[in-house]
Amino acid sequence: MTTTSPLPDTYRALRVLKDDSGIRPEIQTLPSAELPAGTAVVHVSHSSLNYKDGLAVAGRPGVLRRYPMTPGIDLAGTVLADETGTYTPGDPVILTGWGIGERHDGGYATLARVDSGWLVPAPQGTDAVWAMGIGTAGFTAMLAVLALETHGLTPGDGEVLVTGAAGGVGSTAVALLAAAGHTVTASTGREQEADYLRSLGASSVISREEVSGLTRPLEKERWAGVIDTVGGTTLAGAYAATRTHGSVAVCGLAGGSDLHTTVFPLILRGVNLLGIDSVTCPTPLRCAAWDRLARDLPPARLKGVTQLRGLSEVPALADEILAGHVRGRTVIDVQR
Repeated sequence: MTTTSPLPDTYRALRVLKDDSGIRPEIQTLPSAELPAGTAVVHVSHSSLNYKDGLAVAGRPGVLRRYPMTPGIDLAGTVLADETGTYTPGDPVILTGWGIGERHDGGYATLARVDSGWLVPAPQGTDAVWAMGIGTAGFTAMLAVLALETHGLTPGDGEVLVTGAAGGVGSTAVALLAAAGHTVTASTGREQEADYLRSLGASSVISREEVSGLTRPLEKERWAGVIDTVGGTTLAGAYAATRTHGSVAVCGLAGGSDLHTTVFPLILRGVNLLGIDSVTCPTPLRCAAWDRLARDLPPARLKGVTQLRGLSEVPALADEILAGHVRGRTVIDVQR
């Protein structure tokens, strides 16, 4: 049964346009009739800024599949209409992944029409600012932690390495692992963030070069588990130094998509190389991840890692995140 509330005649969106002058972002007011196809309409209150969003807004190739497009790979708000009857007007929901902000108009707008099956209910006691303070980055980090735990990692097993630890995924992974009782080693290329990473729960902070400099096929066993957000030589070094029957959860490529390594950790130590896909993650796992996030990262714990900015600030923020100048999470209030 269809459940609806009246839709506004227009909505505000940050659109990325492409014409003879190039690719550029522009805030526009559009008729609601032009919303894309979908079975549910969400009144969006907040989105977030991820590295992929920075690429899209800055006009870098490889993210947006068509133009014009509304970027924003995360959104949170309340349901206005749902043709499937799964949600009723006013239900708070979260949406990450499923190609929004890439193939389908995303969260940098006050309205979004999407597939109802892409939505998940917001955990009880949470709000949209909390959800977007976590966003795709934190959701991905939670999936990586769950994958390590599913493959046997328990507190007390030894050091767990997080690479790219000062970024959105990395900083959330540090906080989640520490909350679960693990001994966390944070690797970063930004030495000035050491105190920040310790405040999140890291027991020690090491340089990016200490990991990427591990170049032998098998290094001395050190890490019981790894969450890698960097890829490239950093992933190769972390993988070579993972302990017997340890696991490496791979969820990023900030340092490169190439992986030059050997099968020796796999066949001589039984290391598990785990791929983390947050885009098409099944709904039951999505709900479990968000419920765990609500338990382990309540709003009070996110205050120190979250900044709140307006939609009009996104173009400038895109340049900042691509330059590596954004710490933690940036929540976007799309209503201002």
